[in-house]
Amino acid sequence: MFTKPNPGRTTAAAEGEVVLFLLGMRINHFWAPHHWLPVALSMPGMLRELSKDPDSGLMGGQLLTGSPRTYYLVQYWESMDKLMAYAAAPDRRHRRAWALINRFEKNSGQHVGLWHETYIVQPGSYESIYGDMPPYGLAAATGVLPIERRGASARERLARGGERGKRPGEQG
Repeated sequence: MFTKPNPGRTTAAAEGEVVLFLLGMRINHFWAPHHWLPVALSMPGMLRELSKDPDSGLMGGQLLTGSPRTYYLVQYWESMDKLMAYAAAPDRRHRRAWALINRFEKNSGQHVGLWHETYIVQPGSYESIYGDMPPYGLAAATGVLPIERRGASARERLARGGERGKRPGEQG
């Protein structure tokens, strides 16, 4: 599906603290799909579950590839508490997937690598600019504002408090 670009320069409408969560896998041995394929296939179910639950705290994200071996997610969360609640909830897919991955890891022979990084980013410690882009990254997760609403320079955008912009798909 093609998303129409926003003309000109825009910025993300993020306000307050943002939790940035990076999660990835690396296929170390292509010839061992019985080890890495279950790991790869566990993610779509979790993403569907999160997308159906607006109270989960997941604001948005993207699946990216760094190479034919490396795949990762960039996710934006409302809070660390909500991210941790999802990760630990016994009735959610993450716990089952994590248990499965732990079992595979014990016998994997290092066929697949896993990693994650979590950043709690305080207000005044992030800014963004998008030129002739559809909503992407933080802007896709939090909404888009004309650049003038936050400042023409990165320094100005970092120094300002946030105004609430429209989330993608919102009217008005």
